[in-house]
Amino acid sequence: MTELSVLTAQAFAPGGALARAATLSKQNYQARAGQQSMAEAVANAIARRSSVVVEAGTGVGKTFAYLVPAVLSGSRVVVSTATKNLQDQLFARDLPAVTEALGIPVRTALLKGRSSYLCLHRMDMALHGPSSSERLLGKALALVSSWSKTTLTGDLAEMTGLDERSPVLPLVTSTRENCLGSECPKAKECHVNLARKEALSADIVVVNHHLFFADMAVRESGVAQILPTAEVVIFDEAHQINEIGVGFLAKQLSSPQLLDFARDLLAVGLQHARGLVEWSTVAQAVEYATKDLRLAVGKQNYASRLGWPDAAPDGVDVHVWERGLNGLSDALVQADRALAVVAEVNPEFTRLAERAIELGSLVQAFIHKASSDTVRWLEVGAQIKLVESPLDIADVVRQQWFPDSRSSSSDASVALRSWIFTSATLGSDEKLSWFLDGCGLKDLSPVQLQVLRVSSPFNYEAQSALYVPSNFPKPSEPEHTGRVADIALEAARGLMGRTLVLTTTLRALRQIGDALTEALSGTEISVLVQGQQSKRELIERFRAKDQASVLVASSSFWEGVDIAGDALQCVIIDKLPFPPPNDPLVDARSKRMEAQGRSSFNDYSVPEAAISLKQGTGRLIRSEGDVGVLVVCDPRLVQMGYGRRLIASLPTMPILRTADAWQQWLALLRGTHA
Repeated sequence: MTELSVLTAQAFAPGGALARAATLSKQNYQARAGQQSMAEAVANAIARRSSVVVEAGTGVGKTFAYLVPAVLSGSRVVVSTATKNLQDQLFARDLPAVTEALGIPVRTALLKGRSSYLCLHRMDMALHGPSSSERLLGKALALVSSWSKTTLTGDLAEMTGLDERSPVLPLVTSTRENCLGSECPKAKECHVNLARKEALSADIVVVNHHLFFADMAVRESGVAQILPTAEVVIFDEAHQINEIGVGFLAKQLSSPQLLDFARDLLAVGLQHARGLVEWSTVAQAVEYATKDLRLAVGKQNYASRLGWPDAAPDGVDVHVWERGLNGLSDALVQADRALAVVAEVNPEFTRLAERAIELGSLVQAFIHKASSDTVRWLEVGAQIKLVESPLDIADVVRQQWFPDSRSSSSDASVALRSWIFTSATLGSDEKLSWFLDGCGLKDLSPVQLQVLRVSSPFNYEAQSALYVPSNFPKPSEPEHTGRVADIALEAARGLMGRTLVLTTTLRALRQIGDALTEALSGTEISVLVQGQQSKRELIERFRAKDQASVLVASSSFWEGVDIAGDALQCVIIDKLPFPPPNDPLVDARSKRMEAQGRSSFNDYSVPEAAISLKQGTGRLIRSEGDVGVLVVCDPRLVQMGYGRRLIASLPTMPILRTADAWQQWLALLRGTHA
């Protein structure tokens, strides 16, 4: 054992620093063997400047298991979380609790992306621009302006009454493209700059995965300045880093980007150089070209991804598409020429010219053929997004995080850094192959990387059960979704709400939500459906003790939802969450596996489904006192051979085979309400 692991073990021991702090705050502290095992592994990795991957089941207490050795080490640490909400929780609650319990003074800082901070300059522009005259936007701008006079950090998460989907946010925040940098008249007061300065002087900096990978892509978020001096990097909810990383390493061009540029071009031009250029004509050319490109796609399924293996996306006329891209390129060239005329008038024109060139370069990249090691697609909705992406982050991780120490070009500071990866779900096998393969870690030696699985301390066999309804239609059959709604209705009535329905598609979300709303109309049970309100508001309503609710949700609700106690006693999953085979990225990954002589279904689709299924299951039992039932409305789980692999990846719980057993569990759960 290293000295750090000894100190860590002492902190977690009965009567240790954590137990004493819990006693003082009148909380109950329990030493957990799994938490101590994880903490020791993290401590050894930090002390030896090696790395560790830990799958820590729900309830292990992984946050303290990595924070305690990190604080005790005295190292400079970057902690990255999956979402801004988790980031806030870690910074405001968990980190102060650990440092106070250990009695170690540590300078901490919270760093988010630009879109999280108020931009004083853009707020001033909006207050004096046409948006201020629109009733709803003007009211929201006035609220932001009032709050801006009291905030110290400019973090918009502090502001109450501002919805995360508010259209005012793009008007009062900056992006990398429209930030004026040192030329900004508000540079000295800039909340982004102040946050970065604070982070540079901190011992422990809390960021999020989006910010971390944005910096890998553009080296601009502030992490690039912090990382060279960081001795430890910790990824919590590490199962997300491959998909998030791929998103930021991709080339992306969206119609909102282009329309924002056109809007800023018009606003800045009229404000600082009215009469020198026909700004309306130049801005409209970009706007119309963007809309023409959208029209070239025609009518497509909403929120769909179109494969783009050749000159144009699938189903799109090649000539119309190429004409649209060339028209957009011409409009951006015209904008750049117009900006060159007024370049010396105001620094905002210089930044706009840079944006015009960047956007034009992206258009040209999409005019030409994609590189062989990437996949290209078009996302279609109300807007469009052109994407060219690597298949995973493996190459980048190997090259930048774990360079070959024998190479003269390797970065010694990176080679001597500890990387800590942890999540409740990192794989469906003992080797955690799903995570290690996608992140390029599978070839590291045991000296470089330890892999550890720590089981949940919860007694799933006593606290939960798995029900797979018999004689149930297959997901491909038209009556399947209606039968899922029937099961959800049965659970909601039997438990007076307390039911979370997780769907794999938005179509099922709408159908089940509509069916439950109609069936429960006029009853005491409210039906909450994703999209009606923000995720935070829906969860708060679902938790409310004075309201019986059933929540129907998809996508982001499969993880990051923590509802302990009897507010949630039944989780229903409509079907096994296999990756959609028609998704271009999924298709490209599958073809790569087949080319390697591997089975894309067994080695990719099944592990992906196992991870998602584990995440959804993790919503059910959140504490030692929770009881509940998981319902998977997909007979393939018990009928197909791969179903055994999926069940084996879940916590061990009894399987209910009959409707009578299901009813008995509902009765058992009803008895806990008192």
